[in-house]
Amino acid sequence: MVKVDKKPATNKSDTPNWASQEKELFTRLGVDIEQGLSVAEVATRLESFGPNAIVQDKQTPAWKIFLRQFKSPLVLLLVVAAGASFAFQEWLDGSAILVVVFLNAGIGFYMEFQAGRSMAALKKMVAVSAKVQRGGSLKELNIEMLVPGDVIYLEAGDMTPADARLYNSSQLQVDESSLTGESVPVEKEPAVLPPDTPLAEQSNLLFKGTFVTKGNGWAVVFGTGMNTELGKIAHLVGTSEQAATPLEKKLEAFSGRLIKITIGLVVVIFGVGVLGGKPILEMFETSIALAVAAVPEGLSIVATLALAQGMLKLARHKVIVRKLSAVETLGGTTVICTDKTGTLTQNKLEVESLAAPGGTWAKSNDAADMPVGHLPELQYQRLIQIAILCNTSEIVAQKRTIKEIGDPLETGLLKFAHRQGEDIKDLRLKSPKVSEMPFSSETKIMATLHDTPEGKLVFAKGAVEDLLNCCSFILDGDKTTPLSPKAKKTWLGEAENMASSGLKVIAGAFKSDANATQELAKDLVFVGLFGLIDPPRKEIPAAIRHCRDAGIEVVMVTGDHPATAKAIGRQLGIIDTDETDVVLGKEMPDFEKLSKADKSRWVAAKIFARVSPKQKLDLIRVFQERKAIVGMTGDGVNDAPALKKADIGIAMGKRGTQVAQDVADMVLRDDSFASIVAAIRQGRVIFDNIRKFVIYLLSCNLSELAIIAIVAVLLLDFQLKPLQILFINLVTDVLPALALGVTPGGPEVMKQKPRAADEPIIDKSRWWRIFFYAGVITATSIGAVYCSHYALHAWGDWDAALSNNILFFTLIFAQLFHVFNMGSMDLPFWRTEVVRNRYVWFAVGGCVLIVAVLYQIAPVRKALSMVPMSVADWALSIGAGLLAMVVIRLARNLKFFQNEKQ
Repeated sequence: MVKVDKKPATNKSDTPNWASQEKELFTRLGVDIEQGLSVAEVATRLESFGPNAIVQDKQTPAWKIFLRQFKSPLVLLLVVAAGASFAFQEWLDGSAILVVVFLNAGIGFYMEFQAGRSMAALKKMVAVSAKVQRGGSLKELNIEMLVPGDVIYLEAGDMTPADARLYNSSQLQVDESSLTGESVPVEKEPAVLPPDTPLAEQSNLLFKGTFVTKGNGWAVVFGTGMNTELGKIAHLVGTSEQAATPLEKKLEAFSGRLIKITIGLVVVIFGVGVLGGKPILEMFETSIALAVAAVPEGLSIVATLALAQGMLKLARHKVIVRKLSAVETLGGTTVICTDKTGTLTQNKLEVESLAAPGGTWAKSNDAADMPVGHLPELQYQRLIQIAILCNTSEIVAQKRTIKEIGDPLETGLLKFAHRQGEDIKDLRLKSPKVSEMPFSSETKIMATLHDTPEGKLVFAKGAVEDLLNCCSFILDGDKTTPLSPKAKKTWLGEAENMASSGLKVIAGAFKSDANATQELAKDLVFVGLFGLIDPPRKEIPAAIRHCRDAGIEVVMVTGDHPATAKAIGRQLGIIDTDETDVVLGKEMPDFEKLSKADKSRWVAAKIFARVSPKQKLDLIRVFQERKAIVGMTGDGVNDAPALKKADIGIAMGKRGTQVAQDVADMVLRDDSFASIVAAIRQGRVIFDNIRKFVIYLLSCNLSELAIIAIVAVLLLDFQLKPLQILFINLVTDVLPALALGVTPGGPEVMKQKPRAADEPIIDKSRWWRIFFYAGVITATSIGAVYCSHYALHAWGDWDAALSNNILFFTLIFAQLFHVFNMGSMDLPFWRTEVVRNRYVWFAVGGCVLIVAVLYQIAPVRKALSMVPMSVADWALSIGAGLLAMVVIRLARNLKFFQNEKQ
């Protein structure tokens, strides 16, 4: 055993890490590879070297985030309006416009800053772990806790957590494209290389951030954090800005069109007014008011909030969204291709039964396990050896539970052996592994060669059909006889029977008198079958029903036995009868060779069994050809291409490999299908909320444009002033729109059909509704002025100031009450999701309070041209605002509005 130095390892030497002798490197790092580092030594080295993390470039400074708020063309339009006001010595209007600009910038800054912090918090939720030898046992730890000298174990799908020297491996291949640009995985094996070996050829080193694509291996960490090759690159790379999401691009394009329309209106109204004899200065003020009215100040702010808040809600549903654009795509999902194990089932595999030529064994319903007596001793012993030795996982017995490290199937086999009283550690010490053929999705077999007290023995496990094809003999009791085609057919039938009851079935085999040069998975002796139970998750049937109601097709795509897949599919409600067609992987031709009939069969099927990762990719392509929006779940390194190809790649957080999580759009922290359904619902709610507040803002701002334009064209005396328009937008745009952005969503959200991928935020029918809403608000606001003049005061001459105030306050109340029209059409008014949203009531109440308070402040009244109003005038303004809401609500029941749901 190498004695650990009292001082932390330094790793300073004239000999490069790849050129050092293994013992020399281990001594320099102060580590015993059998035991790993002690807790005390790890604490010392953590203090010396710091956490194993890449220190990112400095985050965007706050002042840059603040300046970014002024990049919007709508904000620039307001700045131009303010500059023009100052040029005509309209100091109050110009100052007020700038105050609003900076106030909105402040709100936008806060929202973006908070969204950034939320994203940082979400990233921390997806903690990357590594298998580390500490204190003589294998443990799973956060990679930030690694230090130089740590002994790590890696297998296919793992991300290399630090720079390390390989000292033991089996068919290890690593994808180093992120570091070297080499697209083909490279072979890795222990060796001592020349000192001048370039980085791309250092085949005995593993580098942080690269991915294991095949095999497994043990290595000793020599570089962590910024002292890795990845850390060196991080010094040279600047932080890149995140690309705009599709939604942001749509809003930006919309803003551009809005500016063009506004400029056209300004020119027309200004020309009409001047030609009609109005003073140029007055028409200039009207033009500024038009420009201000056209700008929905809260649009970008609320969009940012809705997306950020939606992502946090998804996080509470145990869904981590890695890409912002995924939030927008979620609501349009039409097909979910889901794995079975762990997603639809609990992924708590337990050995339920054994079947072998010499007898059977079944788990007792009363006790933990039944006696072994049902199997001959040699057959039982071989199955135990297969369960323990042909296995790379670990279990740690704690007080009342067993901690599992590794693949659930393998830990299930270890738990079975442990409950039978077997000493797992002792058997592994007496029968050390010499070499290994790792499991792969192509072979569906794992085999290991061991130096046992009986001599060299190979143990293998895998899919029944594939393993039987590698067997030439069968162990019947204590005798080995040739495996006949009839016997092979019999055992395939037995596996089918076990699988039809919902068991996951794997076969075990061995061979003796083996040596390292022989092909491990050849001429094996068949021993028997393991039947493992993985119960369906209780919440899944309801989630499947919700998907059906929402028009979402659920397709099970699994590498499992077709009978097992069908049994689970029937229990969960994916299929209704046993006659349902199951498509087998061996029946699936390559995509290029698919006929129309093949594609039609694939689209109609609900279960795909024994499917390879390549076939998953082809299945996605077929669905996407039919214009489907496809969500695909995956956990393995070979699932990465399918996850990347899918419209929504969904990786597993518990059992998923780091490769799968890295390319996915979403990560499920609980691996449950029900979380996908919750995420789709939240995605629909987010899109609906964005649509709600866009409709609300546009109809309000369009009503302002219409009022200013009508008053200007008719040469009336009570035009709204720019400062008043700013005040209206500030009061009615931001708070109500923010409240709409956090509406929880109506009960009908998951009963609607998925929206099309290219569906705009505002389609043609909704544009007509916006025009209608704006028209009603415009008519009631101007109508209130005429009603005040002719019914309440009956004056011959117009009181321009009072008329202006009636128009001003009626417009405020009409817009505030209009927020309640954004609820669902399918529910009574008092039961809509908007009316039941307390934040909407807080927003409306807060806005009314702001108006009431500011009305009492003399300087504010003067700035906003407010004059005293009678109780009747106030009642008229409030009543007209309510009338607009009632008219719109009643009109929404007409056939014209029933063609399109909110």
